Formats: sequence, C-alpha cells, structure tokens
Amino acid sequence: MEFDHTKLLGAMREKGVTQAEVAKAIGVSETSLRSKIKNRTEFRDREILIIKSFLDLPNYEDYFFVPKLAK
Repeated sequence: MEFDHTKLLGAMREKGVTQAEVAKAIGVSETSLRSKIKNRTEFRDREILIIKSFLDLPNYEDYFFVPKLAK
C-alpha cells in the first residue's frame, strides 16, 4: 500500500526544515529519505518517532499512514 506524505512535506516546509536536515536526524541520506517519501521504501518505526519529535508533530498517523488515493 502506498501512503500520501503530502502533509509530512507541508509540515517540513511550515517549520522551515529541509529534507537534508530530516535525513540527517534519522541517519539516512537525502536519497534514502526521498525514496521513503515516494513510497519506494518504507519508513522504519524508529525513523517515524524521530521525525515526529524533530518536527513536533501532534500525531504521526496523519503524516505517515494516510492511504494514497488512486488516480
């Protein structure tokens, strides 16, 4: 199943945080982070918790587990 990470990207923009900064926080390359955002690979539980804390997100479900709608 693919997930819509639009809200996650919006939260990053809103907080003024770059993908490079998020990638560094979770210990992966920018390329790996982009792969996760584009559903090529999955976010690990540890990465989700770090990003939730790093971006001060109220809950993570709305940012990581919203199913992507078919076009």
